[in-house]
Amino acid sequence: MRDDDLWRHVAAELSWDPQVDSDAIEVSAADGTVTLRGTVATLRLKQAGGRAAARVRGVTRVANELRVQIPDRDRRDDEDLRGDVLEALMLDVSVPMTVDAQARDGFVTLTGTAHWHYQREAAELRTANVPGVAGIDNTISLARTPNAREAREAIRAAFRRDAAIEADELSVDTSSDGLVILSGMVSSWAAHDHALAATWSAPGVIQVDDRIRVESGR
Repeated sequence: MRDDDLWRHVAAELSWDPQVDSDAIEVSAADGTVTLRGTVATLRLKQAGGRAAARVRGVTRVANELRVQIPDRDRRDDEDLRGDVLEALMLDVSVPMTVDAQARDGFVTLTGTAHWHYQREAAELRTANVPGVAGIDNTISLARTPNAREAREAIRAAFRRDAAIEADELSVDTSSDGLVILSGMVSSWAAHDHALAATWSAPGVIQVDDRIRVESGR
């Protein structure tokens, strides 16, 4: 796909998605890489823009350089913002009580432990929706007992079940410390995301080294 065609498709997708502030986003495209620039009012808007661009056919990488500038009405001092984040986390049953948060100048660091990656993602999603949050550093660690062989077999089986993934094109390597290395090729970011989600759902996975290449048009 030519760069100008990809640019038009991404711009159209941003305009199509009601969760995206497309008027605030400048799009450029080069060799499958799409770059987003501009200023948005919330972290949620920044993330929504990145997700919308990633799902466009032909996109192999998204450089989300959107800047979050919190409006004056949503600014909080550090303690108030931390309190708002902790309250939001407590309201989500997916987030364990072992998760904590610290705030500094609009940036939130999530700490503590969880048993599953989806719990870590839920904590980040909840935090991103809190007014006044400009950025998140998710340092929540996973506390599980790894089993390399079981994890690899479970991941390979999940790949074979998923209609969006060509399982034979992907390689899975596991280690006893819970690390999974994914390599190979997929034809879209949707397939890439399916592979990552399947990997994180396997028991004993603590860290994923994502080396999957997205090659549109395969």
